[in-house]
Amino acid sequence: MATDGTPEMQLTKNIPPLGNATSQSLTSWLMQQGMEGTSQVDILQGYCQRLVDLGIPLVRVHVAQQAFNPEFGGIGFDWLSQDGVSYELYDRSDRPVERWLASPMFYLMEHNLDEYHEKMTAPDHHSRFPLLNELKATGVTDYMATGLLFEKRDMRQPIDPLNAPEGVLISWASNGPDGFSKADLDLIRSVNPYLGLVLKSASNLQMAHDLLSVYLGRDAGRRVLSGEIGRGSSQKIDAVICYFDLTGFTELAEQTAGSDLIDMLNDYFAVAVRVIQDNGGNILKFMGDGMLTMFNLECVEDGAAAALNASTTLCREIGELNDRRRAAGLTTTGFTLAIHAGDILYGNIGAVNRLDFTAIGPAVNLTSRLSDMHRLVGQNIIVSEKIYAAAGDGPHDLVSLGRYMLRGVSEPVELYTVYRP
Repeated sequence: MATDGTPEMQLTKNIPPLGNATSQSLTSWLMQQGMEGTSQVDILQGYCQRLVDLGIPLVRVHVAQQAFNPEFGGIGFDWLSQDGVSYELYDRSDRPVERWLASPMFYLMEHNLDEYHEKMTAPDHHSRFPLLNELKATGVTDYMATGLLFEKRDMRQPIDPLNAPEGVLISWASNGPDGFSKADLDLIRSVNPYLGLVLKSASNLQMAHDLLSVYLGRDAGRRVLSGEIGRGSSQKIDAVICYFDLTGFTELAEQTAGSDLIDMLNDYFAVAVRVIQDNGGNILKFMGDGMLTMFNLECVEDGAAAALNASTTLCREIGELNDRRRAAGLTTTGFTLAIHAGDILYGNIGAVNRLDFTAIGPAVNLTSRLSDMHRLVGQNIIVSEKIYAAAGDGPHDLVSLGRYMLRGVSEPVELYTVYRP
């Protein structure tokens, strides 16, 4: 391969035969990690250390992958001989970062190359790529990069590096006096497809965990990933249920442009979700401008304390958010919170081809009834008798709002609120 990378690239190659015991041993280790579900960080740490143990003068390995995560668009792993493996999350952006556009990996994809290899052993060597000049200044003498795709594609069509298919880009750097030998590069190339396959397995597992956590909630996502997927499978638990709702949303929706309305919802939900989760709660589902949450802690007393802590924190942080939005000339709103405790059925409900992991039961229904009482009692936080009893002599001052008959409930219920001086 010429250093300017002129041959055309396929990015996805047929897996080459393993010609010696060394490559077979490394490949066997990689396959075992894939079978065991080892994380990407541990896979890369073990892989790089084994290359070093084989005498390859390796000083740096970089791996870049796309990420299916709403918070970030990609992830980059760096192994350094002195520091081990670290990683960096790449922000989603409509405009590519200049450093990426000027990188050897971008050049590799843009020119449809199989790999890019550049020796930097000559004292007066100067690369077209700023990254390689930076690496040379640290003692790097050799650099190779390649890519593997995780999907089938028409090899006759060029790859758009700004909208690349799923795959992985990998680079290796050496600080040996003569860089990599031919045998070093042959070993790396022979094992590379297996490394890509194992990294794909690990990234798919992480992707499943991330997406289930985001779309189902942390606890529900963990349960589904661990095998609780049968329709009708459920667990009876004693938990604290909270119903969070934004006030006056119907009127706001009629007066606010669609994109501004979505931005507003995201602003308020970002605060509410963080506060609930920071206090040990789980988000069960979003329902328009509201959300159903659950505190399933060691006991109801712990759940009640956590929910009440969350309620006072929400009052403070939603107030601060409103101050910031008003200062920016944006629409503001308030919130209501109903808190109750009781037995719920927590599990899979729905049709064979469309399930929802959620909570049902009388406790959920009563929490919904409490949320209908905010205007009547003139308070944005309503607490049930069960929460009052579970709170005991805790730090929150719970004040009675009186006894009420709730729709669908046969006995009168005493309601409380949290007094905040």
